[in-house]
Amino acid sequence: MAAGAAEAAAVVVEVGSARQFEELLRLRAKSLVVVHFWAPWAPQCAQMNDVMAELAKEHPQVSFVKNSQKVDRLDGAHAPELTKKVQRHASSGSFPPSGNEHPKEDLNLRLKKLTHAAPCMLFMKGTPQEPRCGFSKQMVEILNKHNIQFSSFDIFSDEEVRQGLKTYSSWPTYPQLYVSGELVGGLDIIKELEASEELDTICPKAPKLEERLKVLTNKASVMLFMKGNKQEAKCGFSKQILEILNSTGVEYETFDILEDEEVRQGLKAYSNWPTYPQLYVKGELVGGLDIVKELKENGELMPILKGEN
Repeated sequence: MAAGAAEAAAVVVEVGSARQFEELLRLRAKSLVVVHFWAPWAPQCAQMNDVMAELAKEHPQVSFVKNSQKVDRLDGAHAPELTKKVQRHASSGSFPPSGNEHPKEDLNLRLKKLTHAAPCMLFMKGTPQEPRCGFSKQMVEILNKHNIQFSSFDIFSDEEVRQGLKTYSSWPTYPQLYVSGELVGGLDIIKELEASEELDTICPKAPKLEERLKVLTNKASVMLFMKGNKQEAKCGFSKQILEILNSTGVEYETFDILEDEEVRQGLKAYSNWPTYPQLYVKGELVGGLDIVKELKENGELMPILKGEN
């Protein structure tokens, strides 16, 4: 079964037969078409259907089935990657010509951008969470062991990149590691650099958790670590503290601890405070909901939020 979003209505349309599918392709031949093959018994698929419904509202010019040709592909239920792909193609404003025509200069420019997309870029089979070959798995393990901060690109998701990067880098195999856009090498090279203790000097380090938490708690003058965000609290305590802060008129920022397990667990030890929400002013912990309630009742909350106490 395929699901697509009609361009004019900006809704998700279900297509139940090959004939219907071909007709929809014909009607939408000159627009970007996103096709989702899904199974009703899989909860991940239901989640991706919801994501596509939201993307259809956000990109009404996109049909969710350029010329009856596939321009990209996403395997698995990965909402952030789907969102990124749709936004990239929708904002491009032009689609590749029919057939296999694709100027070499365009591909080289794209590969240059990809290799410079992060200070340390790993082109691998699969993702760091789910490597799809032994060499890629070993590479990820080495980088993680050395606390190296890196981004990755799954070469299985793009055959053009998979083949083109071999020529671009003059390196025939994967994984490939780039630093500042320059090829460092594959797994054997990385192992040699690790053995010679040069790896740590070449690749950028991820910030230690304590340093990261210090930066996060000082991100804004008033920082609230909560379940959810300003727009949608995901627990009753977080909702109550939002209501109190909103009533003060003081500007504040939030961090959703449900989105980052490392921060969620680490901040408890960092602040010596075991529960959420947690409110910080100028990097210093004020407390949780009960403390904030008490401060409001005795008139001390506003001076604290303004940094006067």
